Amino acid sequence: MDIKFSEEQRMIRDSVRQFLFKNCPSSFVREMVEDEKGFSEDLWKGMAELGWMGLIVPEKYGGDGLGFLDLIVLLEEMGRVLLPGPFFSTVVLGGFTLLEAGNEEQKNRFLPPLGRGERIMTLALNEAESFYDPSSIAVSATERKNTFIIKGTKLFVPDAHVADWIICAARTGTSSGVEEGISLIIVDRRTPGISLRPLRTIAGDKQFEVVFDMVEAPKKNLLGSLNQGWLPLKKVLQRAAVAECAQMVGSGQQVMDLTVAYAKKREQFGRLIGSFQAIQHHCANMLVDLQCSRWVTYKAAWMFDQGLHFETEASIAKAWCNEAHRRIVALGHQVFGGVGYMEEYDLPHYFRRARVAEATFGDSDYHRRIIADHVFAQGVF
Repeated sequence: MDIKFSEEQRMIRDSVRQFLFKNCPSSFVREMVEDEKGFSEDLWKGMAELGWMGLIVPEKYGGDGLGFLDLIVLLEEMGRVLLPGPFFSTVVLGGFTLLEAGNEEQKNRFLPPLGRGERIMTLALNEAESFYDPSSIAVSATERKNTFIIKGTKLFVPDAHVADWIICAARTGTSSGVEEGISLIIVDRRTPGISLRPLRTIAGDKQFEVVFDMVEAPKKNLLGSLNQGWLPLKKVLQRAAVAECAQMVGSGQQVMDLTVAYAKKREQFGRLIGSFQAIQHHCANMLVDLQCSRWVTYKAAWMFDQGLHFETEASIAKAWCNEAHRRIVALGHQVFGGVGYMEEYDLPHYFRRARVAEATFGDSDYHRRIIADHVFAQGVF
């Protein structure tokens, strides 16, 4: 594995960093936490003009046709600034699901406007008893002539209030197979019968309860085969877990940068606190966790681009990054001391986002179970 950035990836990183440094300062992030919509139309338009939404969309659908690793480079920079808005839900959850399960007609219909930033998409998966597990999906979709009638409640649907389309994972059949009987259906968010309720989260990100009350969706919006939607969705969730890791890597890098800068200027007992061994060791441990997180994240993304089986590596990355990122932020608080908890500093925002990221797409225990299954099924490798 060659982890050196290509010239194109360096250009992506530098241009994204420059754009976000100018257009997404921490004051703007704070403002968007309180804002009902949660993102800026001007910022979204600027990102679209730079081609970010179309980065993974194949060229024949109007995108750039770049790889997962290129997207990881972009997401790491977004994680640095805690970029608010529906980019992740649209590109990672929506885009990858379309690419994985959509037919040619659906790709031609949905991918071009998505890649141009003209439409926003999200995924409705979790339910009250659901933890990324197909057996607990209870929202039903019943066939009626040329439509599906969807009924039930989804929780923690990101950016549902601004989405044009919602991909709903629904139960369309009964089967003895754990992963059978689930279908993916694209629903226009403005369809009668859909109601939203905002959910308060520790990070202030925009998550919603979405109630489907006898909502009609045309059969042509079925992604993939009837009752066989879990397998493509499972693959998308693996990529989403790695993508979340990339944002944690960027967030961890920024926390470390803020911490080191503070240690270099803060004086205590007549000395810069960065001269104390305990502070130096804290920063060293932050770097160890950060570099290991970056390695496992980029390795998983590289394996996907190479067409290699990467499920175990995706779970290794998420299991490690969850806890490593938590340690990085905790050590940052140790160095900052009491002032690190004051809202005037950026660190509390990174702490809150870290807690949300840790649970999103599976916590460490969830991914350790996946890793253990592979170890015992295939042996240690």
